[in-house]
Amino acid sequence: MIVNRLGIAALGLVAGLAAGLAAASTANAQTCTPKVPDSLLVKPGTLVMSINPTLPPVQWVDDKGQLRGLHVELGDAIARKLCLKPEHVRVEFSVMVPGVQSGRWDMINTGMFFTEDRAKIMQLVRYGYDGISISAQAGNPLKITKPEDLAGRSVSVELGGAPERRARELSKSLEDKGLKPLTIRSFDNFGSAYQALRAGQVDAAVSVDAVARLYGEKGEFAEAITGLYPTVIAFGLSKKQLAEQVAAAMQELRAEGTYQKMFTAYGRKLYEDPFDVKGP
Repeated sequence: MIVNRLGIAALGLVAGLAAGLAAASTANAQTCTPKVPDSLLVKPGTLVMSINPTLPPVQWVDDKGQLRGLHVELGDAIARKLCLKPEHVRVEFSVMVPGVQSGRWDMINTGMFFTEDRAKIMQLVRYGYDGISISAQAGNPLKITKPEDLAGRSVSVELGGAPERRARELSKSLEDKGLKPLTIRSFDNFGSAYQALRAGQVDAAVSVDAVARLYGEKGEFAEAITGLYPTVIAFGLSKKQLAEQVAAAMQELRAEGTYQKMFTAYGRKLYEDPFDVKGP
């Protein structure tokens, strides 16, 4: 069931793995000495992480109201390595960068795309890859198979993130080719963006590869175009010392094979470069 991609039948198995990791993180935090002083943390003994759980399978809320997904598991595992209790704060992406800068949470844990501009305002720990995908309505009635097929079409996207920026770049590239630009509608989160597509308010939704793939496998939407603008993803933090500890924890997870196991289960490409810190 789990090979190189996350199939529908695998979701239950992955959810079980997530629950086990969360329990291990909490237990570990109670029996070892924290590697991060409380002076670097928003809450003593706790790694507080922001997440927007509207992107199954990498982050979502199950029918019991519990957070699930790759980024949840990864955050729990990092906290375990740091001997801290994991705490995930559910917020929209648009407030995450201001929130980490103002000390509302310790770390942005939502598969944020790495950019040089972001590295100028916060500490980034690179750890994986993602790309931009275009989802169409089930069955792909508009026959969208390449970017040019979107000319003059309306698309929905989450506000404030790389997918929105890439949608605007894609629109400009269409104009540069003498084609009609996109009509871009921005929503608070990907869940709302996909709901607009489901309701026929837009012709397509711009998201990330993992999300479009799962919706395609479930038959809810068609995975029309995938792998656009492949980009490194990163955690975002305001404090360099904490970022260095997170990078070290990621290295431990790689050395013991946990990182590879998680990413393989979710069908994600492994990051082979060092888990370094880049920031101001």
